[in-house]
Amino acid sequence: MTTTDLIKHHLTRSPLIAVTVYLGLMTALAAATWGALADVLEQRAEVTAARDTLAQMERRKPAPVQAPNSTPDNDAIIPPGSAFLEGPTVTVAGATLLQRIAAAVTKVGGSILSSQVELQGPQSKAGFIGVIASCELDQPALQQLLYDLEAGMPFLFVEQLAVQTAVAVSGAREGRLRVQLTVYGQWQGEK
Repeated sequence: MTTTDLIKHHLTRSPLIAVTVYLGLMTALAAATWGALADVLEQRAEVTAARDTLAQMERRKPAPVQAPNSTPDNDAIIPPGSAFLEGPTVTVAGATLLQRIAAAVTKVGGSILSSQVELQGPQSKAGFIGVIASCELDQPALQQLLYDLEAGMPFLFVEQLAVQTAVAVSGAREGRLRVQLTVYGQWQGEK
């Protein structure tokens, strides 16, 4: 007698064993099906969460200003101000950029330690003007500063960022960061 014949003999002789084997196989198949469905539902929930996060991030844009010539069907969103640095000369445009950075640092409670307008930098050929600024500010304000610089008008680009914790010196507040950043903006040129 072979093993197959032996199994058939026991299953036909005792229906309880056959029912137990059948229920065991059905339970295993149901568990496998349930596991596969649970994985699909979990992945679907992750996709939904990612879509919600994306939608939330897209809503974080600055308050839109409607374009003067837009219609209700054509809702063009244009942030206030010019996309380019304004000024009749490159020197005035550099000063405007410096004022914009100083205002952003002051707005978050920081202070400018030093600054330098870079009119002859590596990107100046493309019409970009740069400012290298060293400032001191609180740690939570750093993210607000970077967002303010890059999200507003004119379009500014933080090219370099170096952050270090300040050494406790008499008169200096603890927990402040020393930040050196290089910010570029594009100047259209003389009009």
